[in-house]
Amino acid sequence: MQLEFRSNRDFWAGVMMIATGLTALVIARDYDFGTALRMGPGYFPSVLGGVLILFGLYLVASGLRSNEKIAGGWSLRALVVLPLALILFGVLMDYAGFVPALMVLIVGSALASNEFRLLEVLVLATGLTAFAVALFVWGLSMPYPLFIGL
Repeated sequence: MQLEFRSNRDFWAGVMMIATGLTALVIARDYDFGTALRMGPGYFPSVLGGVLILFGLYLVASGLRSNEKIAGGWSLRALVVLPLALILFGVLMDYAGFVPALMVLIVGSALASNEFRLLEVLVLATGLTAFAVALFVWGLSMPYPLFIGL
């Protein structure tokens, strides 16, 4: 029996989850953990990192048992557009406000797909932005300016 994991989808997803969980644990190691009743700043990233590691181990094990291969290839368009959309979101939060930044993020993220349809994306972006404004700005009273310069 030969273990063919180099192109196994579940194996690499598990490795990425383990790496993300370990990163969270390493970053949170200097924060106060606290208790379940009085959580410190390191409680959530430590617990979440541990859960990610457990799920990652499960995926690695199931990937080693299955032979499901990674289908498709790399999308150069997605590799360029997604980081650009995230950078624009960060910049626009300071210079344009929450609503324009979120709209650009959602539309930019959708542009990375080959199935981009402008009308569908604009409806989705408007709905998600309205939900985010209601949740974060009005519901949780986060101090995000909706529009800057208006």
